[in-house]
Amino acid sequence: MLHTVLSIPLAPLLLLQGKRVRATTPALPEPTGARRGKVGQGPALNLLMLGDSAAAGVGVSAQEQALSGQLTRRLSDVFTVTWTLQAQTGLRVADYLPPHDRLPAVSVDVLVLSLGVNDLTSGVSMRRWRQRTGRLLDILDQRYSPRLILFTAVPPVHRFPALPQPLRWYLGQRAHKLNRQLADIIAPRSNTKLVTIAFEATPESMAVDGFHPGPGGYHCWADALARIILANHLTKKRGSPTRS
Repeated sequence: MLHTVLSIPLAPLLLLQGKRVRATTPALPEPTGARRGKVGQGPALNLLMLGDSAAAGVGVSAQEQALSGQLTRRLSDVFTVTWTLQAQTGLRVADYLPPHDRLPAVSVDVLVLSLGVNDLTSGVSMRRWRQRTGRLLDILDQRYSPRLILFTAVPPVHRFPALPQPLRWYLGQRAHKLNRQLADIIAPRSNTKLVTIAFEATPESMAVDGFHPGPGGYHCWADALARIILANHLTKKRGSPTRS
């Protein structure tokens, strides 16, 4: 309630700060490196990663340092991982919905999603966020029938050093609201988990732009996802249902 009340008188300042951040924050490129591959030994695991600039690895110089490289390297100790990364800077949930055709024709056991920051910064309403996210999850289930979908929560932007106050506070509050909506959407879906990363915005974990993860941040993210995937795999081996 306080967030809504204060947003009105703060609107001119928030708009000015938003424009200033866009003008002064370094525009980092997406890293070089493969966006699909096969690695490891063990049971087959088909992994698809979809999303925005964070999924694409912005903040590091090579995919080996990004989420795709660190996650597949961790999983390759246990699985033969056939993996695909389909991500691009600036993408929102709506960019994965029809009529857009961004979903690759691949087999999927585990699907990792990183979406929400661009919905947040572009001011997408809570109603549209809920509708679009629910629709996307329905489409992904119908198209791929994945055993596991891991939807990364909108990150703690209230800690991002690139954002001045009160913009940092305002976006942080909106991020909390998006995540609450996301938790409600995911709750009835037995194969989908909301993954909140214990992420500290330190110089070691952040990129030079103060907005994207650096190698340390991607390591933390990849580790959290790998732990869930490995735990799910062990549960299945003990005889539980394939969807969890």
